[in-house]
Amino acid sequence: MTWTPFYVGDGKPRDVDLGDPPPWRSFPRRPRHERFQPPPGLVEAVNAALALRRPLLLTGAPGSGKSTVIEQVAAELKLGEPLRWHITSRSTLLDSLYRYDALGRIHAQRLAGTAGADDIGPFLRLGPLGTALLPTPHPRALLIDEIDKSDLDLPSDLLDVLERGEFEIPELARHQEDVVEVREWGGDDRHAIVKGRVQCDNFPFIVLTSNGERDFPAAFLRRCIRFTMPAPTTESLRRVVAAHLEVTEEHSAPVDALVAEFVERLRAGESLAVDQLLNAVHVLTGAHAPEEATAQDVRELILRELSRA
Repeated sequence: MTWTPFYVGDGKPRDVDLGDPPPWRSFPRRPRHERFQPPPGLVEAVNAALALRRPLLLTGAPGSGKSTVIEQVAAELKLGEPLRWHITSRSTLLDSLYRYDALGRIHAQRLAGTAGADDIGPFLRLGPLGTALLPTPHPRALLIDEIDKSDLDLPSDLLDVLERGEFEIPELARHQEDVVEVREWGGDDRHAIVKGRVQCDNFPFIVLTSNGERDFPAAFLRRCIRFTMPAPTTESLRRVVAAHLEVTEEHSAPVDALVAEFVERLRAGESLAVDQLLNAVHVLTGAHAPEEATAQDVRELILRELSRA
């Protein structure tokens, strides 16, 4: 088949059918846990973390499937939709526990006047970690994504909360009402907080992911079960491609060539993500795949090394 570009650069309006997107770019996003292929040793690491009620720290290259692990575990063990905390350099422990809109409350008090009720509940919302630590019949699942992107102090700040499984909301501890309904993270469900204390009775299943860009304090590491995602092999990548895409016999040889090139570049020290390989297979072996020189240009564009701008 010949490459059929959607955009040609002539400025002329036209009706274009973009076709079906790749499965991992369909919206609303569909869970991918059924397609995830756990590498050797990961199942044991997950079970150790579950048995010991310890966080699981997964280290690996971008696109190696670290964040998909919690989706598969949560689905298999019926832990509900995983909570997610995406880390940035500005993330703090307080953000993960709860958020308090003090200015909004002051504004509401001024509007209500002295006769109005002082309801603090609407101005508080539990964060992802705070929600995971609520008392529940079964553990919640929490993804703390890219912990190595955090401020240097955040891993140490997490130690006490992860060890004790509880925290206090000072604004509620000082409030005149002993019981206050507070919204949970990721929805409008509310939970009654008594005297400002949140105490779990089932420690959540927590997965922390890291791209290996920094070291962590020993005190933090000893509180985690650690697992490093192995470097992908030709066989494992073929299984990943087969799990995500239907590869016909006609396209098996081009796919094998892409996988072999991908593995060779990884062994040479290049930084590449598995989803780049999936993108390349989808475009270069699809119904309207480019040919010859165009195919080479598209291949270089999609499989560009991540460490280069």
